[in-house]
Amino acid sequence: MAGKPILYTCAGSRGLRASWAAEEAGVELELKLLPFPPRVMQPDYLELNPLGTVPMLVDADVHMTESCAIAHYLATRDGPSPLAIAPGEADYAAYLDFTYHADATITFPQTVFMRFALFEKERGLQEAGEAYGRWFHKRLVKVEQRLAGGREFLCADRFTVADICVGYALVLARAVGLDEGVPDLLKDYRQRLIGREGYQRAVEREGPSPFTRG
Repeated sequence: MAGKPILYTCAGSRGLRASWAAEEAGVELELKLLPFPPRVMQPDYLELNPLGTVPMLVDADVHMTESCAIAHYLATRDGPSPLAIAPGEADYAAYLDFTYHADATITFPQTVFMRFALFEKERGLQEAGEAYGRWFHKRLVKVEQRLAGGREFLCADRFTVADICVGYALVLARAVGLDEGVPDLLKDYRQRLIGREGYQRAVEREGPSPFTRG
């Protein structure tokens, strides 16, 4: 595929899944860093993405807005990759399950926590936000059980997009003040992931995150 994909994102957002996957896969991205929240701070972005959300990937006529899907797409854009598990390969179903689980089940309560407990405290819904933070901690059990048997990574005994997608949620937990309820096993897992050169290059490219809780 000709040309360089363009990733519209905010530093430290779910777009980190995409930029991390690109670094791991050796895909060169053009990074368009937007102020947070872009639908308020950069309203012309709505002309490109009416949702106003990040990330958004533009790759010729390809337009994508789901971070886990973008990570998988970038990992396999140039053909089969060890970052993805193919049909017929051991752990294919688990790979799909944990990749989707990362956003639908784990990151979702984090975003509600951030909105009501961090960004919109004046609405008086901080208690509801904190409840979603506790929900996030309970939803970590599936990943914890998966790694409890001594696995280094989630699937097929190797690092994959599933680890990128789940790992981002654990990175975000530490950034926004949800780390106290994260089990030590998952903190160790996160440490293995963020030690990767691909992760470190992605973070360096994006710069400081506005989501870090002071």
